[in-house]
Amino acid sequence: LVILLVFPWLFPVLILIIKITSKGPVFFKQWRTGEDGSEFLCYKFRTMKVNALSDELQATQNDKRLTSLGPFLRKTNIDELPQFFNVLLGQMSLVGPRPERQFYIDQIVAIEPQYMHLTRVRPGITSWGQVKYGYAENVDQMLQRMKFDLIYMKNRTLALDIKIMFYTVIIVFKAQGK
Repeated sequence: LVILLVFPWLFPVLILIIKITSKGPVFFKQWRTGEDGSEFLCYKFRTMKVNALSDELQATQNDKRLTSLGPFLRKTNIDELPQFFNVLLGQMSLVGPRPERQFYIDQIVAIEPQYMHLTRVRPGITSWGQVKYGYAENVDQMLQRMKFDLIYMKNRTLALDIKIMFYTVIIVFKAQGK
């Protein structure tokens, strides 16, 4: 709520810029698996062109499907701001393992069943895996990021959550997102 109250001016500005620079909806929404396997619509600012197979193919770092504003939104993680509404709706937390699509969870669990431990808690806007590993473009990278999130699950404390949020702010201000 604090983020949404501190940056209310940012949403209309971004909405306008996204509308001017690319055709299609401002928001991208995608079904993700949350706590205890419940599905929810995860919201982001749209960074890809419409009809760009966004629901079928995982985004890559230099993806040709990105809009002109897309790389900036991703590098600064500004595309994630609408997820604060998911937090207000109780579907996500500030810190927790990143939510994935069920399609990828099924593939990950076939290789590494302990991934299911990550679905016991609300997914987060940021995570230890995001901070230490970053964005995962494929199942192999998701498995690598999972190792950090399992460490987080074993060591969850308010102090660790604050540390993760601190690192996340640094990543955002240095535009080190993917």
